[in-house]
Amino acid sequence: MRALIIAGVLAAGLAGCQTVEQSAAEADTVCLDAGHRPGTRAFERCRSDVFQSFRRSNAQASNAVAAGVVAGAVGGAVIAASSRSRYYGYGCGYYGCW
Repeated sequence: MRALIIAGVLAAGLAGCQTVEQSAAEADTVCLDAGHRPGTRAFERCRSDVFQSFRRSNAQASNAVAAGVVAGAVGGAVIAASSRSRYYGYGCGYYGCW
């Protein structure tokens, strides 16, 4: 269980690993590929829109991973709780149940 939680925390941390600089560089590339020239208003508007879109997508991915980690932890706790014996002192053995 501890390993699952550690893996979930690491996954949540790595989900949003695109930095601001990487988002800006990708936005520049997208706008250049679209035919906008650097220094123009159209390029700046394109760059701003694409950059915001990348950052929003990055945040959504991070939130989805965090929700998955929480759901996994809750599910694990529910399974662990349901697997415990409900009747303390009672059980089944070699000679039957008591």
